[in-house]
Order: sequence, then structure tokens, then C-alpha cells
Amino acid sequence: MLDVEELKGKFLNLEFDTKEFKLDADKVVMVAKMSGETLPQFTDPNHPDFQAPPAFIASLAAGRNLPIEFPKLGGIPMDGGKAVTCIHPVKVGEPLTGRTHLHDIYDKTGRSGRMVFLVSRMEIFDASGTHLATSDSRMVIREKPAK
Repeated sequence: MLDVEELKGKFLNLEFDTKEFKLDADKVVMVAKMSGETLPQFTDPNHPDFQAPPAFIASLAAGRNLPIEFPKLGGIPMDGGKAVTCIHPVKVGEPLTGRTHLHDIYDKTGRSGRMVFLVSRMEIFDASGTHLATSDSRMVIREKPAK
């Protein structure tokens, strides 16, 4: 059986990926409108406070999902959802850096058996190093039932 506490000790809060981004205004507007956004700061590139909406920030992906050394867990992996926290506006057209680490590892047992949750956190920074937003991605791995 997988030892969640051992994984936490080895992998939590260790940065394992860095990726550069430069957001395209047309794509930001398209995602904003497709997600039902109506506020002009998200849908009008000419707005003085034009910025990426949380739905767009959630679409930014790291180059890796897990650290290279992370063990294969087996089981059935599923997307466990995304959560975005905006600290400052994420401006379109400015260089951004995403730094990713495992923020949490935990398990739950339910009707279908044990599930392990891996929370990868990408922190997004501007060129001056200001932390603009945090995007959490959860992966759920349902352990294969014993036969």
C-alpha cells in the first residue's frame, strides 16, 4: 500500500518545473467569452485594466505534471479539478513565469476504495518577481481493487 506520509516527506514543496508564458489577447478574450465572462477587463483588449480571467489562468499548464523521481502509483488517474487564486491582475502580453511544486498529497477512502489526491500548484510571477496568481490542479488516483 502506498505510504502518503513518505511521499509528502520526499516531494512536498519542491519546485519541479518552470515554464515561461506570454498570453495572447485574442485567446484570452475567446476563453473569457466561452466561459461566460462579461466584464470588460476580461473581454475587451482596449480596456485599461485588460487581464486574463481565472478560467484562462486555469488553462496554463506546466511542462511536467509530477517530479521526474515521483513513483508510478498505478491505479486509475482522473482529473480532480482546478482552483485559481488571483492575487494581482495577470496582464496580457507581459512575460510570465510559472513555477510548479506539489502542494499537497492526501488520501480518502470511500465506497469505491482508496483514492490518492495529488495537488500540483503553479505559482505565476511577472518579470519583476511579483506573485500574481496561483493555480492548483488536482489529480485523483483510484487504487486498483485487490482481487
